[in-house]
Amino acid sequence: MKFCYECGTELTEKYLEREGMVQFCPKCKQFRFPIFHTAVSMEVLNPAQTHVLLIQQYGKTRNILVAGYVSRGEQAEQTVAREVQEETGLHVHDITFRKSQFFEPSNTLMLNFSCVADSEDLSGITDEVDRAAWFPLEEASQAIAQNSLAQAFLNNFLQHRAQ
Repeated sequence: MKFCYECGTELTEKYLEREGMVQFCPKCKQFRFPIFHTAVSMEVLNPAQTHVLLIQQYGKTRNILVAGYVSRGEQAEQTVAREVQEETGLHVHDITFRKSQFFEPSNTLMLNFSCVADSEDLSGITDEVDRAAWFPLEEASQAIAQNSLAQAFLNNFLQHRAQ
């Protein structure tokens, strides 16, 4: 955050006891703590847990993980189930937190989860998804958008799964 969300003045840093250096608005004379979005992304596994679902959206041909923003008052695990169902028609269980990472381009804290779908039936794909396909776990890392946060999350999942 570079500018005050109240007045638009460029923020400076100022020491705040027990907090350290915090963004400060010299015009409002107020400390401004970070405000960011929260979203989830998920490795959706087929029932046998041998394949992962990758999707394409927004007219792009790159494969990514299913993802979506957390709604106000919603638990992240609820968002996982809701977003998978909204985009693919699939119901999921065994929702497990994996990793988090801040994504600067959209000012979003991304929370990564894995989950298991109740079926491989992709006939419920909605218009939010251009294409969806199940990829064998051993091929998924090469099929997903290279050098993306989705690939980093998937690789982290695959690495920990192999242990």
